[in-house]
Amino acid sequence: MMLPVAIVGGATGHANFWADLWRVLSLQDHNTRVVVIGTTLLGVAAGLVGTFLLLRRRSLLADAVSHATLPGICLAFLVMVLAGGTGKHLPLLLLGAGVTGALGMLTVVAIRRFTRLKDDAALGIVLSVFFGIGIALLGVVTRMQQGSAAGLQSFIYGKTASMLWRDALLIGGAAFGTIVLCVAFFKEFSLVCFDPGFAETQGWPVFRIDIALMTLVVVVTVIGLQAVGLILVVALLIIPPAAARFWTDRLGPMMTGSALLGGASGLVGSGASALLPDMPAGAVIVLVATGFFAASFLLGRARGVLPRAVRHARLTARIGRQNLLRALYESGEERDDHAAPVGLEALLARRSWSRRALRRLLAGAERDRLVERVSGAWRLTADGIAQARQVLRNHRLWEMYLITHADIAPSHVDRDADAIEHILDAGMILRLEELMAGEALRTVPASPHAEGT
Repeated sequence: MMLPVAIVGGATGHANFWADLWRVLSLQDHNTRVVVIGTTLLGVAAGLVGTFLLLRRRSLLADAVSHATLPGICLAFLVMVLAGGTGKHLPLLLLGAGVTGALGMLTVVAIRRFTRLKDDAALGIVLSVFFGIGIALLGVVTRMQQGSAAGLQSFIYGKTASMLWRDALLIGGAAFGTIVLCVAFFKEFSLVCFDPGFAETQGWPVFRIDIALMTLVVVVTVIGLQAVGLILVVALLIIPPAAARFWTDRLGPMMTGSALLGGASGLVGSGASALLPDMPAGAVIVLVATGFFAASFLLGRARGVLPRAVRHARLTARIGRQNLLRALYESGEERDDHAAPVGLEALLARRSWSRRALRRLLAGAERDRLVERVSGAWRLTADGIAQARQVLRNHRLWEMYLITHADIAPSHVDRDADAIEHILDAGMILRLEELMAGEALRTVPASPHAEGT
């Protein structure tokens, strides 16, 4: 959508900009309302369907289907012209796109099912062959008298500004139907996406459910041609669910987040295009979606780079703190005095710490009043002894479990236990107690691999 905004210098320019911004935000213009409603509903539908597509590991299927729609558009135009029409009837053009898009999808399924070729080869074959046929037919159409002004190339790159109210109704109706089907068949689609083998053993028609899911992909792809074009429509099917994946590990919230991000991409992108001269709405919508993806990539609570870095740093600090407390406790255990001072060199000999790292750990533990310095050595405080006892107890419970139930030699369990003891939760510890001895292990057990045990 390209609605020019006159921005001139001075107060007049600022006043015009804010007036135009308010006109876009309040949807006062008919064309703006049509485009915003159509692209928002398209984004929501694409976000929902794209979630299942992403989890099914078939994201590039949308790319193949979108390129396979071009021959259908050209063939539908030729049929309408030969029948005496103008060839510009959008529902029939989209119907032709849907037919060849579905044919491309079925071709991918057939190649995978009846040959030894993998998904990437099948998708590459369908994408290139169908798009090549479409380009050849487009050349034929554009040389026709009616075809020169048909504007069929807008289906390649998108032309949101030319969307009419009936076009928006068509897109909105198809998008709403897609949303309803995604919600209605949530259980079936989820089962096929996560564990198709289990679904098949339980008697579910996996192949038919898979075909139904891919049919929804074709529908969303076809209705997105008018808004963003066949090249960019794949972005609406992939980027919102990929961005939502950074925020949650649960399917329900992921679908909700993907739908919201897809709808917001359409809403913000089409609105921004109304304020930016010579900026096509399709490209702006994809750029907005990319911005959401970048923000999710950095800040996503479940898988974002920064939260993961923070969690990793906290885990590393906790592991270092627990290893220090355990080393001090074990040193005191050997001398029957848990509060016995331990020198820096003796601590360095117990673990592969660097001198700098050990000093940093000791400084942090001293700041939290878990250790205290005594005559150049270090010893545990009362709080430090209590925490160290819990850490060591978890470690030895796991060691005894490995020896008793996993048949691992006592001389080999220390490293395995050291890797797991820091992430044992209360439920796992309770289960270990039940397995090992129940009430008998409420205190710290002796080292199972120490000499004489």
